[in-house]
Amino acid sequence: MKMISAIIKPFKLDDVREAMSDLGIEGMTVVDVKGFGRQRGHTELYRGAEYQVDFIPKIKVEIATQSDNVDRVIEAISNVAQTGKIGDGKIFVYDLEQIVRIRTGELDEAAI
Repeated sequence: MKMISAIIKPFKLDDVREAMSDLGIEGMTVVDVKGFGRQRGHTELYRGAEYQVDFIPKIKVEIATQSDNVDRVIEAISNVAQTGKIGDGKIFVYDLEQIVRIRTGELDEAAI
């Protein structure tokens, strides 16, 4: 079992959700986050004053899936979230040791 964590641009969330639905992924967690990478920050103008914005708003999508689905999920997220511009984001893959569905007590793949 794997946990896929993708940091994407906010306007790409609906596209990623639809792509996961097409793959049969039934659930995901979505969190509003802020950060920066190579994109760094940028300057904005507010009421005539210029100020530095160090952290860029992003969306973090987390998906727990079976190990054999990982490549398909990564490919789908990459295809729909890519704009070709700096700041498209990153995808991280982690091993999951155990999953427990709290309501039923189901374990591991049955709990996904």
